[in-house]
Amino acid sequence: MSFRPLLLPLCLLAVLSVPSGAAARGFEARDLVGLDRDASPVLSPDGRKLVFTRRVVDAARESASTGLWIEDLVARDAAPPVRFTPEGWNVNSPSFSPDGATVYFLSAKGGTQQLYAMPVAGGAPRQLTAFATDIGTYRVSPDGRRFAFSADIHDHCGADAADRFACSKARVDATAASKASGVIYDQLFVRHWDTWKDGRTSRLFVAGLPAAGAATVTQATAVSSTLDGDIPAKPFGGVDDYTWAPDGGSLVASVRVAGRAAAWSTNFDLYRLAADGIAAPVNLTADNPAWDAGPVFSADGATLFYRAMRRPGFEADRYAMVAMDVASSERREIAPGWDRSPSRLAVIEDGAALLVTAQDTGEYPLFRVDVATGAVTRLVGDGTVSAFDVAGDTIALSRSTIQTGDVLYTTTRDASTLRAITPTAAERLPGVAFGEYEQFTFRGARNATVHGYVVKPVDYIEGRTYPVAFLIHGGPQGSFGNGWSYRWNPQTYAGQGYAVVMIDFHGSTGYGQAFTDAISGDWGGKPLEDLQKGWAAAQDRYAFLDGDRACALGASYGGYMVNWIAGNWFDRRGNAPFKCLVNHNGVFDTRSMGLVTEELWFTEWEFGGTVAANPRAYEKFNPARHIGKWTTPTLVVAGQNDFRVPVDQSLSSFTALQRRGIESKLLYFPDENHWVLKPQNSLLWHDTVNAWLKQHIGQ
Repeated sequence: MSFRPLLLPLCLLAVLSVPSGAAARGFEARDLVGLDRDASPVLSPDGRKLVFTRRVVDAARESASTGLWIEDLVARDAAPPVRFTPEGWNVNSPSFSPDGATVYFLSAKGGTQQLYAMPVAGGAPRQLTAFATDIGTYRVSPDGRRFAFSADIHDHCGADAADRFACSKARVDATAASKASGVIYDQLFVRHWDTWKDGRTSRLFVAGLPAAGAATVTQATAVSSTLDGDIPAKPFGGVDDYTWAPDGGSLVASVRVAGRAAAWSTNFDLYRLAADGIAAPVNLTADNPAWDAGPVFSADGATLFYRAMRRPGFEADRYAMVAMDVASSERREIAPGWDRSPSRLAVIEDGAALLVTAQDTGEYPLFRVDVATGAVTRLVGDGTVSAFDVAGDTIALSRSTIQTGDVLYTTTRDASTLRAITPTAAERLPGVAFGEYEQFTFRGARNATVHGYVVKPVDYIEGRTYPVAFLIHGGPQGSFGNGWSYRWNPQTYAGQGYAVVMIDFHGSTGYGQAFTDAISGDWGGKPLEDLQKGWAAAQDRYAFLDGDRACALGASYGGYMVNWIAGNWFDRRGNAPFKCLVNHNGVFDTRSMGLVTEELWFTEWEFGGTVAANPRAYEKFNPARHIGKWTTPTLVVAGQNDFRVPVDQSLSSFTALQRRGIESKLLYFPDENHWVLKPQNSLLWHDTVNAWLKQHIGQ
C-alpha cells in the first residue's frame, strides 16, 4: 500500500489558510492535550437532528468540560453544529425522547449527577431527579414515560431501607467521618481498576419521568437488588449492558452473579428484570458459563440479539452474534463463519440486519450483517469507528485514523457517501503537519502473515534517515492500528522528527481468533519473534529508518515486553537492539502479578491456572529471572492507583535497574491509574518521554 496523503482533502482549506511562507510544524503533545474531542453521536428518532458531546480543555490545559452540541441535518444551509447546553454546564450521556422533542442528559451541576431535560426547540435545562446519590447511566423507556437507571447503593441498604439512596449516602458519609480508617474484607474484589471496594454495588432502578412543572423524582423501584452483581459491570460497563423490552414491561441486563468467585469469573448472564420490580429475575443464558453481553431487541420484541463468548475465564474470546427467539428461548448463531469479534450490535431493517463494529486487520470498521444468511458487508472502513447510532435511513458515526483524530460523520444505510459534521485534527490545527502512514506485512512466527504500521516523521525528506520510536501495544490482546489515541499517539513522535514502527504481533486482535489465542501461555515466545522479525522487515523495506537510533516503548503488556526485551533480545555479538527503553506500568514479575492484580481470570487464563497450581508457567516467561542481563537505559512510569498492574511492578523494575547501575529514571504519578488522564500529567508524561528519546537517539 502507498503512504496516505499528508493531509486529507477535508483539511485542504485549513492548510490553505496558513499565512504565505509559514512553515508547518509537527504535531505536539500540547496539541493532543488541547484538542476538542467530539464523541457520543445520537440521532433523533426521525434522523433529522444530531446531538453529540464536545470536550473542551481550557487555555491553560488544566481542566476540561463537556457540553452538548446539535446539528440540523436537513437544514438548507450547511451551517456547523451549535452549542446546545448552556456555557458552564458539564454534561454527558445524551439521548432523545421517543418523540424527538426532548434531549436528556446527565450532569452534576447541582452537586450530584442527576438526569436533566431540554427541549430540542431550545430552553433552559430542567432537573428531573434529585436522588441522594449519583445516577451512573440511564435509558428512557420505549413509550417515554419512565426511565431505567443505575446507581451505586450500599449493600447494607436493602429493601427495608425507607430510602436506599439516602441510606447509601449516609453510610458513605459515616465512613468518611470515622476516626478509624481500617477496612475489613472477607472476599475478593478488595479493589478494582483504580478504586477500593467500599461496600457499594451498582443497582438498576426504574422511575417515572416527571411531567413539566412536576417535582423532581426522589424515589424509584429497585429491579436488580436480588442479584449479587453490578449493572453495569465495573469498571468499564455502560448503558449497553442493559436494554428495555419494546413493550416496556421488562428489561434485559448483562450481569455477573458470581459471589466469592467474581475476581476469577467471566460468567456474565442475561437476566430478564420486571420493570415493576415484583417478579423475580430470570436467567436467559444460564447454560452458557462464559460472557453474554450487549442485549438489543428487534422492534417487535420477538427476537433478542446479543453477543456471547464460549470459553469461561477468557476475556479475549471471540464474541459470537446470537439471535434468541423470545417466545421459545431457541437460539442460533448469526454468521458463525465470520472470524471476527463484534463489540456492539444495533438492529436495523425491522430485525433483518444488524450494524456492528469489529476489529479487522488493523482497523475497526462498521459492518452490516444479514441476520438470515450471515452475509457480512463492510460499510465504513479506512480507520476506526468508535461509536455509531442509527435512526431511519441515517447513520451517525465517529471515525478516526492515525492522522485525522475523531471526526463525526453522517451517512445513509448503504454508506455510499460520508458527510463530515466536525473537523479533523488538521482543520482544528492549521499550520500543523501530520506524518504519513502505511500498513505493511511480513512473515512472522510460524511463518504467519503479521501486520504492522510505519509512520513517517513530519520533516521527512527522501534519502535521509530518522531515529525510530518502536511502539509495543498492551492488552496483550489489543492492537496499535489505524486509529487515534489520546495516550499513545504515533503522531506525537512523528511531530518531533521520529519515525514510528508498530507491530501487531501474535495475540493481537482483528486477525482471527486463532491469532489472538496464540499469545496465551507464550508471552515471551511468538510475540517476541514477531517483534524481532517485524523490526528487521521494516528496516529492510523503509530505508529512512535508522536502526542504530531506536527506542522501544510500551505500556502494560507492552511494558512487560520492554522488560522481556531487556533481558532476551540481543544480536549475535550480545548487543541490545535499542538505545533506550520506556516501560509504562509494565509487568515485571509474572508470578507476583498473578497474586497482586485484581482481575484474576486474566492471569489464570494466560498462565493456565493459579500461581499455586501452575508455578512453572508463571516462571517460564518471567522478566524478573533475566535482570542480570539488563544493560539498556530505561525510563519507568508508575501510577499509584493502578490496580491492574500495581505500582510494585514498576518499582521493582526501577529498583533492578538502579541496583545494576543502569541509567534509569522513574516517573511516578500519585494520582493516576493504569493510564495518565489529567491534562497536566499527560503533558509531563510526554515531555519526560520525549526528553528521554532525545537524550538517547537524538531528534
